Amino acid sequence: MSTVPHVLALDLGGTSLRAGFSPVDAPAELGHVERFPAPETGEALREKVLDLIAARPDAAALVGIGITVPGLVEGTVARWVPNLPLLDGVDLADLLGEAGVPVAAGNDAQMAMLAEATLGAASGLDDAILLAIGTGIGSSVLSGGRIVRGGRGAACSFGWASADTSDPGEDRSGWLERQAAGRALDKLGHDAGFADGAALIEAARAGDRDANLAIHRVGTALGTTLAGAVALLDPQAVLLAGGVSDAIDVLGPSLRAALTRNLPPHLREILIRPGHFGPRAGLVGAAVAAGLGPEWWRVR
Repeated sequence: MSTVPHVLALDLGGTSLRAGFSPVDAPAELGHVERFPAPETGEALREKVLDLIAARPDAAALVGIGITVPGLVEGTVARWVPNLPLLDGVDLADLLGEAGVPVAAGNDAQMAMLAEATLGAASGLDDAILLAIGTGIGSSVLSGGRIVRGGRGAACSFGWASADTSDPGEDRSGWLERQAAGRALDKLGHDAGFADGAALIEAARAGDRDANLAIHRVGTALGTTLAGAVALLDPQAVLLAGGVSDAIDVLGPSLRAALTRNLPPHLREILIRPGHFGPRAGLVGAAVAAGLGPEWWRVR
């Protein structure tokens, strides 16, 4: 049995909860990662976490818990979680206090950036942008070696970026999410006669004209709005994560063209690359944060 202290990493999404233990000094070495349906109440989340701790076979000391949340987190308080409103206003440190260890909590994209900045594709960089494009769009910024959180933990909500001055807006999803996230791709796929967004992407790869026109719209929306972020922040790299990022082969040309068109010459060659950890980034980031403590966002 290991005597190295361990941490518990929790990746809470809109439909599922993933959990795994790792040594505090090797956060990417997560053991058996389990997946459960997302808890329907805060009490159910607490009970699941306590059950996981009680059932773990390793006798090594538990020294921290890290948890990602798909929404706005201020300190350890979940302020606004659109897909899990049961957590709105809940202090996760208090909720999980019975575990008897410190709790580090953060937005899922910020935790993904933490993983990439400490151990992955942004390792050694001080300035980077991460876009996690899945059902929605999550994002985070590394600036001067720190993950930018803003006054209320809501900085860098890139899914709300807009390139349409006539858009009326929505309360629960931003303009860019409605143009380029997974749900938008599904709608574009249906409109073009395909089963879903994945089928649309495959058709574009096969050279279908209508599919390529739809993908061009998505890539242009991403590149146009991303240009504003690159111009504002001058990052060393842009990292792409999430399921839609797997389509960078077909999205890339229109995305890059929009970037080039909307940036000054000295910023046009910005490096764009995939994240190292893929869908594990949030979970690895939660493990890193659990070991770092409440100021986990201070990467360097």
